[in-house]
Amino acid sequence: MQFGKLERRFFLIGAITAFILPANILFAAGYRTANFVIEAPSPRLAQKIGDAAEQYRHDLAIEWIGQPLPRWSQPCPITAEVAPTLGAGGATSFVFDRGEVFNWTMTIQGSEERILDSVLPHEVTHTIFASHFRQPLPRWADEGACTTVEHPVERARQHRLLIEFLRTGRGISFPEMFAMKEYPADVLPLYSQGYSLARYLIERGGRKRYIQFIGDGLASSDWPESLNQYYGIHDIGKLQTVWLEWVKRGCPAPPASVAASIPQVQDIAQTTRGQSPDAPYLKGTARDRVSATAARQSIYVQRAQRTQRETNRN
Repeated sequence: MQFGKLERRFFLIGAITAFILPANILFAAGYRTANFVIEAPSPRLAQKIGDAAEQYRHDLAIEWIGQPLPRWSQPCPITAEVAPTLGAGGATSFVFDRGEVFNWTMTIQGSEERILDSVLPHEVTHTIFASHFRQPLPRWADEGACTTVEHPVERARQHRLLIEFLRTGRGISFPEMFAMKEYPADVLPLYSQGYSLARYLIERGGRKRYIQFIGDGLASSDWPESLNQYYGIHDIGKLQTVWLEWVKRGCPAPPASVAASIPQVQDIAQTTRGQSPDAPYLKGTARDRVSATAARQSIYVQRAQRTQRETNRN
């Protein structure tokens, strides 16, 4: 997709949205931190969201990649719509260009509680992965891992949806899922299945091993080899078999003997670069540029609408 067209689309969406957003967003309060600029319905909420975003950015980076991220040269704008009955969701967009990542934009919505304990850590984790890998991740690996940091209530919902999808024939074969570079038309099973697989792998090696597995798979495009190196499973079909059996058994935590049998790897020691202040903005060919996660806006709309329907029924 040409970025110019995408930029115009976002401009048009923004212009239309200005007419339909509720007054508490149109007259939002602002707050700024080192890496985020927040607009929320009140100064209290803006500060609470901004401080939480910085804390998540620091703590989750250490958990995933072993060290805090350096400060971005430009802060990420966060627009928050907060209401008790609003379905939880969000979207984060950014641009990759020749090894740099910039043009952060984040929108979040939901109740104050769910924004702070689920939506915000999910979205901030996307920015951590983007800053670390400097390229798009496989859809299942990105969304799945980000869902693992959400509140247990949200993770339990994803598991219930997974069972529903598997029982109704909407599951995705692992060879197909690993090959996906775009979101499928039936996108919600990708979220639930990606979360479940990310959880399965993380429980068997931790977050840092998961990051190394993804990094090596991205570098080599040989996912079976990366899977074998980090988890001792020799092919993707075998992974699907053992994962399905795990789901059938109720997703039990692995015994210590299983964790001990996983091949040992060194802790991550790669340096995560910050955004370069003088990065050339949108230079190079369209193929070199990726406006990441733009399609996720429609995904979150579906999640929010489903949550809203569940709330209305209860």
